[in-house]
Amino acid sequence: MVVRRRKVLFVMICALALIVTAIGLVRNYTQKQQAKISELSFADCLNYTLQGERDGIITVGVIHDGQCGFTVYGTDGQVLDSVAHTYEIGSLTKTLTASMVYRAVQEGRLSLDVSLDHCLPLPEKAHYPTIRDLLTHTSGYHEYYFESEMIGNFISGRNSFFGIGDDKVLNRIGKITLKDEAHGFRYSNFGYSVLGMILENVYGKEYTPLMNDYLLEMGFQNSCISDGSGDLNNYWDWNAGDTYMAAGAVLSNIDDMLAYAQMLLTGENGFDECTEALKSLDATPAQYEALNIRMDGIGYGWIIDNKNGVIWHNGGTENYNSYLGVNREAGTAVVVLSNLSPSKKIPATVMGIKLLMEISAK
Repeated sequence: MVVRRRKVLFVMICALALIVTAIGLVRNYTQKQQAKISELSFADCLNYTLQGERDGIITVGVIHDGQCGFTVYGTDGQVLDSVAHTYEIGSLTKTLTASMVYRAVQEGRLSLDVSLDHCLPLPEKAHYPTIRDLLTHTSGYHEYYFESEMIGNFISGRNSFFGIGDDKVLNRIGKITLKDEAHGFRYSNFGYSVLGMILENVYGKEYTPLMNDYLLEMGFQNSCISDGSGDLNNYWDWNAGDTYMAAGAVLSNIDDMLAYAQMLLTGENGFDECTEALKSLDATPAQYEALNIRMDGIGYGWIIDNKNGVIWHNGGTENYNSYLGVNREAGTAVVVLSNLSPSKKIPATVMGIKLLMEISAK
């Protein structure tokens, strides 16, 4: 019996050693890959990412020296006709949701430091996060919470958040117990879905028409909550009342995103205040640090990189990823819209910051 236990223990130790070794090898490989990427130019990254991608279409927009334009790239980095394709912009939606919250604050309809139970019908509890906490991803809420709908969505290949409505999210908020203490940065789609519900209550309108009207007011004629009607393929499905839409359901094109970038550069429509820090952060992941991407503060959704003087946000869905960044001091902005998965080779975020740094230095 003792001998058998020793054998079991030996096997367990060997297995653990293999796991630790594997983790070390993966970490070393990742670090080596990051080191290689950090040495590449924007053009190198773009060409590598599109190499052999028959259906890949990446649109790159630039504002520099008072000039604004875009280029569309296809397989192997070849330049295509200047068509303004429709992309899922993913979590760039959060910055639009946040700017609607800013408008509500300016109109006196909301206060940054009011807690959720003053905005939504929630059970009595010792502590709820504030609007500021949700905007800055410091509420303590997780990225998302499991709901039964996610099982069917996984089986059917649908968007994970399809069919999760306000009732589910409200019920979930009531079940979560958070300590009344400062919470660190934790990126939360759930938190922004809650902001969407709050906006619905404030304006007495469902999120989809509310956002669509707001986009038109901003002059974004080619942007809307996703209805699958774009010219590219593999858009996420959404139900009209899905609460997570506030975290990532907008479709847009390069014309509107460059117009958005221009607003960020000039600070018009309140974007000077939307991009001021509501909270300081020390949240730069090591892999971002290695690629000169920083997260030093956060405003109304916008990430602030103090070291490089950049204001930015990115987005990603299953089949799309995006980046928008501006450097006000240099008067430059970059938009990258891709119909490839964020995990496909080099993501838009990395390409975007590389190009922004390259043109800002000129």
